[in-house]
Amino acid sequence: MAKKKSGQQLKITKSAPAAASARTESTRTGALRTGTIVRNTTETKIALKLTIEGSGRYNVKTGIRFFDHMLELFARHGAFDLELSCDGDLDVDQHHTIEDVGIALGEAFEQALGKKKGILRAGYFLMPMDETLGVAAVDLSGRVACVVKTKVKTRLVGDMQTELVEDFFEGFARGAKANVHIKTIYGRSNHHKIEALFKAFARALRVACSRDTQLGEMLPSTKGLL
Repeated sequence: MAKKKSGQQLKITKSAPAAASARTESTRTGALRTGTIVRNTTETKIALKLTIEGSGRYNVKTGIRFFDHMLELFARHGAFDLELSCDGDLDVDQHHTIEDVGIALGEAFEQALGKKKGILRAGYFLMPMDETLGVAAVDLSGRVACVVKTKVKTRLVGDMQTELVEDFFEGFARGAKANVHIKTIYGRSNHHKIEALFKAFARALRVACSRDTQLGEMLPSTKGLL
């Protein structure tokens, strides 16, 4: 089936070959840690630029408006700067777009953090959203694991297929080589459940990426490798 063209892809760098992920070296200008990912497959074309020490600025276009909204508040609550464009085969399904964006975002963090010396590595956050309470815990351990319990009871929230929230976080865990645990503790509104989880995730990740002033440049592991 022919793929719809959104015409929204950001011009970050030249396109990589199909089914390839072009990754530049982590860039540090002063204290800044940044990552740039171009990920092109036969299903999605993604261009992404991340700055960990940002100010919550964003420019996000995936073709799924509710998903855009979640990524925008992720950037704001994490204090990350995020430029992201995805041109995906939404005429087929939302799955490829949402999962691949998760993978690319995880790869950007993995790239920006480099050898992970001097970071806190792990973080968690409890996020209230009116009547809803969500929790997220993240460990940038170099190992992939993901558990997601949204308690969402409807197929769609806005224009987004809610079952794919889990695919996004699983994709991020693979790309970042991280443990990601996400859970709605309780709540009524399905919108609030998803929003609380994205906000909690952003704030947990913000802590995990933070510099450890006590241990300095020491690697936060006794193995000698993350």
